[in-house]
Amino acid sequence: MIERICAFIHNYFHGDRYAGTFTIANGTIEVPGLVTGQYFQICGSRLNDGVYQYGLDELTDETFDGVIWDMRPPKAFLALAEEIEAWNEKYGEVAMGPFSSESFGGYSYTKAQSYANAGGGMQSTWQSVFAPYLNQWRKLC
Repeated sequence: MIERICAFIHNYFHGDRYAGTFTIANGTIEVPGLVTGQYFQICGSRLNDGVYQYGLDELTDETFDGVIWDMRPPKAFLALAEEIEAWNEKYGEVAMGPFSSESFGGYSYTKAQSYANAGGGMQSTWQSVFAPYLNQWRKLC
């Protein structure tokens, strides 16, 4: 979910950049300076492009030329990301379609409900509900 949120706000909170040839073996990669649990982004890999937590996520073994960025998201952002993930687990499926439930035979359906955003309007996706809170970290490019 962190990767989707970072893509939405165009901000990966990049810190140090490590460029070169990297080898992922036994599902792990050695990157100097990263600590267990720290987020990092891999760019240039055929199999592992994306955002991971160092030492916690298992990667696909390969050797690649690319870039690894350490990420330094603030604690407030990570706390909001947890809220977004919880909201998405609870309401995500409802937000993806016009109905929250449906049955056939005697046919009945339940219309999905929208959820109020901070501006008082009715919205139904995590992006629209949490955009006002994420805007402080949004980058324009």
